[in-house]
Amino acid sequence: MLNFELYNPTNLIFGKGQIKKLSTLVPKDAKILLAYGGGSIFKNGIYDQVIENLKGFDIVEFGGIEPNPRFETLMKAVEVIKAEKIDFILAVGGGSVIDGVKFISAAVHFEGNAIDILQKRILITENAMPFGTILTLPATGSEMNSGYVVTIEATQEKLSSGGSALFPKFSICDPAVIASLPKRQIQNGVVDAYTHVMEQYLTYPHEGFLQDRIAEGILQTLIEVGPGVVENPTDYTLASNFMWSCTMALNGLIQKGVPADWATHMIGHELTALYEIDHARTLAIIGPSLYHVMFETKKGKLAQYGRRIFNLTGSEDEVAKEAINKTVEFFHKMGMDTKLSQYTNDYDKTADFIVNRFEERGWKGLGENQLVTLEKVKSIVEMSY
Repeated sequence: MLNFELYNPTNLIFGKGQIKKLSTLVPKDAKILLAYGGGSIFKNGIYDQVIENLKGFDIVEFGGIEPNPRFETLMKAVEVIKAEKIDFILAVGGGSVIDGVKFISAAVHFEGNAIDILQKRILITENAMPFGTILTLPATGSEMNSGYVVTIEATQEKLSSGGSALFPKFSICDPAVIASLPKRQIQNGVVDAYTHVMEQYLTYPHEGFLQDRIAEGILQTLIEVGPGVVENPTDYTLASNFMWSCTMALNGLIQKGVPADWATHMIGHELTALYEIDHARTLAIIGPSLYHVMFETKKGKLAQYGRRIFNLTGSEDEVAKEAINKTVEFFHKMGMDTKLSQYTNDYDKTADFIVNRFEERGWKGLGENQLVTLEKVKSIVEMSY
């Protein structure tokens, strides 16, 4: 097992009706920026619950944070914080709102051009504005980690960063909130969480036995509850296991002491930036092709995955190949199209564009062993057409 440090200071408050604890979690006398997205919190009653439980606090609202939050929008929030002398941010939304608030938290006190935080991937380890979250859409795990992804609209770049100062102070996670979500968003959440686990699990056989078993447990749970929670989001058993799986998929626990990949995400981000395809759906497009192209380096772990998750039998090659097929079957069951041509007709130069982007950034070797070269990236994207 590799050496590791585990640090996660987020206070996670999980279960029905936990918004009632909000006033005890926000610092006394805080002036709050209430940040949210497109306004669904007004329709599902969460906004009213938040306001009810923040009586007596000075609140300034900032709405309109997009799916795949835009740098340009987030910088407007930074201006509001400075003008209004805000000292605490409350993110009410899904991963995009929470990611956006992490960037806002990083940018408020940043000295210099805040776009550098993204383009130079500057990690924020101090002097961030404190924030908490109320999760309304399980998917990204952003409620219990310190990473985020933000889109720069002007350059069509979707970039990630983070830092130890960007953990939420608290996150309230009530599984009942998913009852009002559209099917597409729940489908996305299941596949997003599934692929988060795969990025940290599907590398090569190693000695992190416990990490593997925890990862496999999350995958098996998502396979078990995913289709059901899409059709029955009011089922609390399904909803709670879905939400907790999403959090556990990316709170850092299963990544400690083991190798991790993340090439699927790096490539997938470009598809979102180019074509506005839902994040989870880009992962369903790219993931299977990456497993095929990188088959020889991932074969051992693919075979383990196939035997333990899908109960497959046969030779290592047979099980590994069938495991990819089973993954695609699951994505289809979750309502995912898995080819780029199913989302856009303008795809023929996508591989070249992404390769050029990566070359400009110096990303010449991705993945757990840096073997996802630019040539391999081209093959992966072309196979995904």
